[in-house]
Parts: sequence; C-alpha cells; structure tokens
Amino acid sequence: MKQVLIFSLFALSAAVQADNFSWHGYVSQGITQSKDSNFITDNNDITLNLTEVGVNARWELKPTLALVGQANYLDGGNRYKSGGRIDYLFFDWKLPTVASWDTRLNIGRFKNRHWLYSATRDVPHTRATAVLPQSVYSDGSRDIALGSDGISLQSTRSAAHGSWEVNWSYGKSPLNQGEIGAFLGAGALGEAEQDFVHQFSVYYQPPSLNWRVGASWLSSDFSYTAAEVDNFFDGQRSVDRLMLSAIYFSEFWELSAEIVRDERRDAGAYFPDFRNERTSEGGYIQARYLFTPRLSGLVSLDTYTLNRDDPDGEGLNQISAGLIPAYYGYQDTLALGMRWDFATNWRLQAEHHWVEGAARSTGIILPQTATQTEKYWRMWSVQLMYWF
Repeated sequence: MKQVLIFSLFALSAAVQADNFSWHGYVSQGITQSKDSNFITDNNDITLNLTEVGVNARWELKPTLALVGQANYLDGGNRYKSGGRIDYLFFDWKLPTVASWDTRLNIGRFKNRHWLYSATRDVPHTRATAVLPQSVYSDGSRDIALGSDGISLQSTRSAAHGSWEVNWSYGKSPLNQGEIGAFLGAGALGEAEQDFVHQFSVYYQPPSLNWRVGASWLSSDFSYTAAEVDNFFDGQRSVDRLMLSAIYFSEFWELSAEIVRDERRDAGAYFPDFRNERTSEGGYIQARYLFTPRLSGLVSLDTYTLNRDDPDGEGLNQISAGLIPAYYGYQDTLALGMRWDFATNWRLQAEHHWVEGAARSTGIILPQTATQTEKYWRMWSVQLMYWF
C-alpha cells in the first residue's frame, strides 16, 4: 500500500497544470486550553496547539476515473500525534449504473463515509466544533477512524419515494507510536497493527431532503507483538460497533444525533492469560441555529459510559484498589459554540465544553494516567480559519 500511495502522490504532482485537475486547501490557527485535564494541554496551559493546514486535490483521469487525495499538517495538542499525514489518497472509479443504482469504487487510502461526520471531520470549516462529540468521534483514534487502506463501495439510488445510500468498506489503518501508546500505555515497546476493519452502513433521505437517518456496523481486530524486552505480552483486541444516526434540516435549524454501542474483547497483552470483555455505550444530540446567514450558535450534549454494567464507575474504582477514580468510567459533556463567517471563505469559531467524568480523556485508563483529569473539567478554543 505504501508503494501505491507514493505512486499516487507523484501522479497528482504531475497533474497540477492539467485542465482536469482541481485543488483546494485550508489554513486554521487557534488558541486553546483544557483546564483540570491534560486532554488538550498540560498544566492548564493556554497554547497555540490548534493548527491545521491542508491541501486536497482531484485529478480526472477519464470521465469515470479520478485520483483524489489530501495531505495536511495537524497540531491538536495532546489529542493526537502532531505532524504531517496523508489523510486519504485513492482512485475513485464510477461503475456502470445497474437497476438505477449509481456505484463508486474507491481503492487506496479511502475516507470513512459510514458516520454522519466521519467524512468531514478532517477539514476545520466542515466540522461543527474543533472537538467533536467524543462518544462517537474519539480524538484518541482520529487517524484510524478517518479512513483505511483498502477498498470501499458507495451505492446511491434516487426515486420518487426518496434516496438511499449504501456503503461498504474493508481495509486496515497504520498505527503510529502515539496510537500504540493509547491502546496499551507509554511502556509499550512492541509493534501493534490493525489486522482489518470491516464496515457497512445504509442511509435514507426523503424527497423533501430535510432529514436523513441511517445505521452502521463496524468490526475490527488489532494485534500486538511484544518486543524481546517489553512491559507487555503478545495480545489481541476485537471491536464491534453499532450506530444509529439522524440529522434534520430546516431554514434556520440543524439538529443531529448519533448513538453508539461498542463491544470490546481483549486477550493477552497485560499478561498471557488476560481476558476482558466490556460493552460501552454513548451518544450525542447537537443543534445549530442560524441567527443570520453568517452567524450561528451551537449547543451539544454528549454522554459516554465505558462499561454499561458499571455506569457510575464504582466497579472500575474497586477493581483498581481505588487507584482509578470512579469518574473515569463515564463522561458527560455540555458544549456551546459560536460561528461567524465574517468574509468570503473566512470564519471565526469559538467553543466551550464543560465536562463531568474522564472516560474519553485518555486513550487508556491506567493508575498512572488517572491523575491527569479531575472529575469536573473544561476545555475551550477559538479558531480562525481560511479556505480556498
């Protein structure tokens, strides 16, 4: 897959002067703080670690085939690994229409189109907030969830009764060292990989186009190969996710909601005979109101339970002999935001999140990380963005 990505990058570079080539980009810089938590910044610092610079392009090789890609630089503080990455780079092939179904085949590093905002979370001006609802869009697994190396199909059909969209994908995502640490902790010295991720989703939209509902399914396996000298052992993890999604549009309102259920099974890693299973649940509801065509406000409620059999986290506290506070078993968030499009392709966006709990504040909950977030904490940011 690396060879395919390198070849595709050279191909896009060679096409810059072609008439059938289009490209766009964005630059965003913000100021941010997480207070009483190291989720974004350390020691309650106010920092400029909120930078996003990216370029995306599309090269029409022929009427039915295009090469599409995006490269960017990200700095989100502690939320994910900072640096450059190729978010996606794939061949987009329009297949022949069959029984009124239009189908596109993507091969390469394709985008995840299975959730409401999974295909738009990579560009700042297409996101509702800098920090999306963490119950569904956990920043600890941002790169894994954004897309995969493999193959995907998207089929759409429009008729008098409405429109249907069916998505299927299969592939895997490379893991960086930060994501390995998020799974096992900073002491992991071995190699982790995603063995596969298999996804399916279906959406329906009526002729009025003012609402859309859907359901999605995900199944994925991960494996860890310990180093010769390591703090961990070989291990495996399996994750199955079910989601329901809905969004409603009106002249002045946009209302969206998603609920998620994750089933996770772990084997090995911590010690050879280690076994653990848990079911996590959560979801959010989010509303945006347009005061004017250029000014809008947002309110969001987000909730997440690490283990549905232990909703208050008391079991987590007991099994850790009191080293992990109970509030690491859940996380509830209220967010308020404002957006001002003060000029063409310019936006100023601000948000404030008030949080109770810490289940999503760290990729892995260990006694040594359970001191980094208080029970009640908050985060805020102000972003200036430009796109072209």
